[in-house]
Amino acid sequence: MSIFRNPPRDEIAQAVRAQRRAWIVVILFSMVVSVLLLTPTLYMLQVYDRVMVSRSELTLLAVSLIALFLFVAMGFADAMRARLLVRLGARLDATLGPSICSAAFARSAREPEAQRAQPFTDWTELRQFLTGPGILAFCDLPWALVYVAALFLLHPLLGVVAIGFALVQAALAWLGQRRTIAPAQALSQAQAESNSYLQGKLRNAEAVEALGMASPLRQRWLGLHARAAERHVALQGLTHRITAWSKYVRYAQQTASLAVGAILVIQGELTPGAMIAANVLMARALAPIDQLVGVWRGLLGARAAYRRLAKLLADYPAGASTHGVRKASGLIGPVVARGLRVAPPGGRAQDILHGLDFTLQPGTLTVVLGASGSGKSTLARVLAGAWPVTGGDLVMGSLHAAGYLPQETALFNGTVAENIARFQVVNGVVDASLVVAAAQAAGLHDMVLRLPKGYDTPVGEGGRSLSGGQRQRIALARALYGEPDLVVLDEPNSHLDDAGEAALLQTLRKLTARGATVLLITHRAGALALADQLWVLHEGHLREQGPRDAVLAQLRSVSAAPQALPA
Repeated sequence: MSIFRNPPRDEIAQAVRAQRRAWIVVILFSMVVSVLLLTPTLYMLQVYDRVMVSRSELTLLAVSLIALFLFVAMGFADAMRARLLVRLGARLDATLGPSICSAAFARSAREPEAQRAQPFTDWTELRQFLTGPGILAFCDLPWALVYVAALFLLHPLLGVVAIGFALVQAALAWLGQRRTIAPAQALSQAQAESNSYLQGKLRNAEAVEALGMASPLRQRWLGLHARAAERHVALQGLTHRITAWSKYVRYAQQTASLAVGAILVIQGELTPGAMIAANVLMARALAPIDQLVGVWRGLLGARAAYRRLAKLLADYPAGASTHGVRKASGLIGPVVARGLRVAPPGGRAQDILHGLDFTLQPGTLTVVLGASGSGKSTLARVLAGAWPVTGGDLVMGSLHAAGYLPQETALFNGTVAENIARFQVVNGVVDASLVVAAAQAAGLHDMVLRLPKGYDTPVGEGGRSLSGGQRQRIALARALYGEPDLVVLDEPNSHLDDAGEAALLQTLRKLTARGATVLLITHRAGALALADQLWVLHEGHLREQGPRDAVLAQLRSVSAAPQALPA
């Protein structure tokens, strides 16, 4: 829609234009409704000027039946318009909802500080405006000219008065738009900061309560909330003042129309019935402009939401590959990096990884060591495709799937089977054979069978109903689901006991035996015995890399060896 004034043909604009036939029908129904709203005025005019003069009951009956028929037609057009808008909303949601969801997830993965729920709130606001009363005000606006034309037919002076008040109302709407843009944007930002701060603390409510942090954190949130409340009061005050002036103009218009009509009646240029009809017509002529004043804040919110969503979809288009990553063709091949540089998404920080050169061969296990903050998890995110490449080149072998176990284990509300299957559900059912195979590969099958409902056991949001070791082993099985060619494991044994550690080592043996490329980040020495390659990251640089025994010998030959080796 042109009211948003966004020049590029973005995905949202294309989806709206794709429904142009439906929009045309809505506009046509709006035309019918607007024209038929003249029915009460014409009926009143006929009763006063014909029925009352002729005193004919038959004329009254005929006029009343015609008016009744027109009212039915107007009601039908209005209902069909509303029904069509509901269907339009559903179509737009089906078209754009998946893209917005994918883009929101992609941005959350690459920009952790971003407002995670904002895209969904924006889409709801925009969709409701496009398919609600707000858009109808714009559909009805052009037909105000019909009422003005009718006033000119009654008497030119009445048309001039209507145009004058219309210009005043339009000026008031324009002034309201200019005055409310900045306060509305400030309010939106303050509310987003307050909500984001509160949501972050609620996600960690247990630690907040246990450490006695609730009171100071609450005070900080109250400060953010108070700032948002102040901006809300300022915007509301400005909106109420504009609305009050709009009401004043509307009341003045009603009085002026009656006064001008009375003068014309006194001078014999207008009948009393036409005077009353002119008063109703003028109110109808200015109603669309008055509606615009009422929906102006909704328009500003919808336009801001549209721009944010358009930028989100442009920055994270569906199916876009990670910058700097190339997929090799042919058989399963190595993962090769040349001059690989990575910075946190958003482009506001320095590189974390600096010019890495490495090769990961199929069927090998590479163990990555390094101090905290050396870039190990960043490397894992890049290889898993969660973060983009800043510079250099990363060529992935012709992989049909990748498995990733992040350092922070995250399970989602659903059953154990659904979490292992990555929620790839067909007709409400997961592929049981793949789920069991992944669980067995992770050494998890027996443990799952001991759960109250086995694979159908609900894990709860975040997996709170399970222990840390159980969550980590389920996440490992999820990483192995579908027998991926590349498996990236970031501290997979941080919560495992001895049995879990033994199961993990057995899993690593099976992975390399079937030809998978495995990268393991760990601080435990148990996996070193299985490693083919050993890397040591230091401040974003690969300080050491090569065959395990050669790197271990080199580390022991320097004084820093005890610090480099895992405990």
